[in-house]
Amino acid sequence: MTTALYGPGGFFTRASEGPADHFRTSVHASPLFAGALLRLIQRVDVALGQPRVLQVVDVGAGRGELLAALRALADGTELGARVRFTGVEVAPRPDGLPAEIGWQPDVPQDIVGVLLATEWLDNVPLDVAEVDEVGRIRRVLVDPVGGLESLGPDIDAADRFWLARWWRGAGPGDRVELGWPRDVAWADAVSSVRRGSALAVDYGHLRTARPPLGTLTGFRGGRQVSPVPDGGCDLTAHVALDSAAAAAGWAYTIVSQRDALRALGVDGGRPPLELARTDPAGYLRALSAAGAAAELTDPDGLGGHRWLLHEVGIELHGTI
Repeated sequence: MTTALYGPGGFFTRASEGPADHFRTSVHASPLFAGALLRLIQRVDVALGQPRVLQVVDVGAGRGELLAALRALADGTELGARVRFTGVEVAPRPDGLPAEIGWQPDVPQDIVGVLLATEWLDNVPLDVAEVDEVGRIRRVLVDPVGGLESLGPDIDAADRFWLARWWRGAGPGDRVELGWPRDVAWADAVSSVRRGSALAVDYGHLRTARPPLGTLTGFRGGRQVSPVPDGGCDLTAHVALDSAAAAAGWAYTIVSQRDALRALGVDGGRPPLELARTDPAGYLRALSAAGAAAELTDPDGLGGHRWLLHEVGIELHGTI
């Protein structure tokens, strides 16, 4: 998984194409998503006392789509004069990205502002294990060319320690996705925030309802496919968000994207028909926005994402 995603010529390291060529995210779906995030950033800015420089760092920035949208929305505002956007990505800097947006391979340190990670943790590589017919928890091995799977050796002590706390009750035939590498990655990223907030947005699950067959899958050319680690498709698995949250060590909130976006002013409700009579053009604009909002908040689609929000040295008082 590591080689297929981040090795030479891997899915995220090649410059010829971006993730948007293979799968649709909230960032690509509608500018309403960036607008909601900007409102969150503004609330963090106020909680920080409106510092001279407010940093916004996007980890797993893809081709910079979210940062470009946020910059455009903030441009011309008081916040826009103080905010500094930085994309963190292993791929080269995209062509055409505004010069004001920084680009680097590692998370900067001592962030005062907001760390964003939209659909990043699901791509942090992990191992998959399966409980065999006699109850042994064995690592799943995979052929990198054809994707053929087989059961390998028993998992190690670090895996067992994590499972004992975060993924209990697996029986013969069940799969477990060993999430501690995501815990390490998220804790490390959050530790870069000196004051402010850290937000992860991803498909995820909690200890009370782990998926018994796992969630590992692939995406290629806009279609869901078998997760073959050949470098040509995205490899993704849902995130044990409660485990990642605990590893970071700061106060946190976990809510659905549907609830988070509604708290930030995104509502998929249809505009009143009276508007169609008094302002037909305005009605069409409102109807289009309502459709985009409905996609972002659909619990069977993008609205099924969960938001994990940490407060680092500040209090946001129920922002989401």
